[in-house]
Amino acid sequence: MNYTCSYLINVQYLGFRFHGWQKQPNLKTVHWAIDKTLKFVCKGVRNKSVGVGRTDAKVSATDYHFQLFIDKKLEEDEFIKSFNKNSPSDIRALSIEPILDESFNIIQHSKVKEYRYYFSFGEKNHPYCAPFLTGILVDLNIELMKKGANLFKGFHNYKRYCTKPSEETKVEREIIECKIEKNTEITASFFPETSYVLIVRGEGFLRNQIRLIMGALFELGKENYDLEFIEKSLNPKSDIEFLKTIAPSSGLHLHKIEFKH
Repeated sequence: MNYTCSYLINVQYLGFRFHGWQKQPNLKTVHWAIDKTLKFVCKGVRNKSVGVGRTDAKVSATDYHFQLFIDKKLEEDEFIKSFNKNSPSDIRALSIEPILDESFNIIQHSKVKEYRYYFSFGEKNHPYCAPFLTGILVDLNIELMKKGANLFKGFHNYKRYCTKPSEETKVEREIIECKIEKNTEITASFFPETSYVLIVRGEGFLRNQIRLIMGALFELGKENYDLEFIEKSLNPKSDIEFLKTIAPSSGLHLHKIEFKH
């Protein structure tokens, strides 16, 4: 892209009222809101923004990045102040840095993503919890779910953990970390006394992969599945059909992006 300057901008957003990152006709998306903000911040200056990847409707991000191409050198502190003044309250810019390597491509550049899925079980949650965590209204066997989460760690075939994969989709992926632990990261006075988080780290994820993994773990926690079923679901030669339980999107958060090199 033929622009004078390029910057990497780190933002956070609450995705509950947005239809994901990617622009869509007649829908409010995060990318739409950011570009609307940039019209005020970079008024009269040609610019273009490119996100690090897509997130689904209602999915939030505590660590998201987009690349800004612009025909002007920016005063970085003033840009952050102006962006946060003009952006909606559920989007916040954290930092900006110039990109000096012209070959840098935010989508193709090697990176590790960490997603977190927050959930609780038992009694129905306070309505204010809805943007942050999913409430399951039956008891879950958390210890069994912890064992099941560990089975996803490593290099596996995730064909059954992808929505509508094509013949060209690379379904063999590596998950660096997959575990369930008590949630101490996101708390509020209206949260249930105990909640949990699924932590998943990897270099790339398939469409709805984490929500399908969480859905399978919910079924495991309800004891509708067993550990053997989870193992078979990762075996492309087994006779298990595509999994139907997909966890709600609002419990999913893009927690961290680590750019390599």
